Amino acid sequence: MSDLKSFPDQTGSTGGEGPRIAKAIDFVTALLVPAETMDAYAVQRRLFALLHRRSLVFATSGRFIGMTRGLLGGFTPQDARWQDVQDVSIRVGIFGSELTLKAFSAPDLATSGGLRTVVFGGLRKEEAQSVYRICQTQEQAWREKRRLREMEELRAKSGGIHLGASQDLAGTPPAQADHLNATARLQRAKEMLEKGLISDSEYETLKARIVASL
Repeated sequence: MSDLKSFPDQTGSTGGEGPRIAKAIDFVTALLVPAETMDAYAVQRRLFALLHRRSLVFATSGRFIGMTRGLLGGFTPQDARWQDVQDVSIRVGIFGSELTLKAFSAPDLATSGGLRTVVFGGLRKEEAQSVYRICQTQEQAWREKRRLREMEELRAKSGGIHLGASQDLAGTPPAQADHLNATARLQRAKEMLEKGLISDSEYETLKARIVASL
């Protein structure tokens, strides 16, 4: 596990790392917004960086940051806020670990839309596991928040569905309009179940309520 004492302090000192890695950590630390803290980081092993400079990944209190370093100097960071993270996985090999993170391209509690994937391989094992644990904790917390948001949106649509039907389904017989609305709501609930946003029991409860409203 990464020793938090090795993070740069206010004097600019970074213990336990070579000067080049220390400089990279200093660079990322300078990117942190007020009140954002560095919780863990992982460095790519030299074995996996024979043709390029080593990459690093960071877990802060607000986001995941992955960084590559150019051969001639400079840094290229990629970040994903925790609320946008859809999935994170780790693969531990003999010589290093590979961390894969998928994040929604749409902002703020997105539950659909495009995904972008970042992969960092050859990371020091214990450090990568430390970063992964933080990613998992954040992913689970924000997944629950997205699930609750989806539930609220579904409830709102269920409560106002008949008002919308009078405009969108003008001229449609009431019984047929109710059936079409119920079908749309059932489809929405099914999509939430498939995304893992609700459990099987919650889906069955929603389905029963929708059917009972007919």
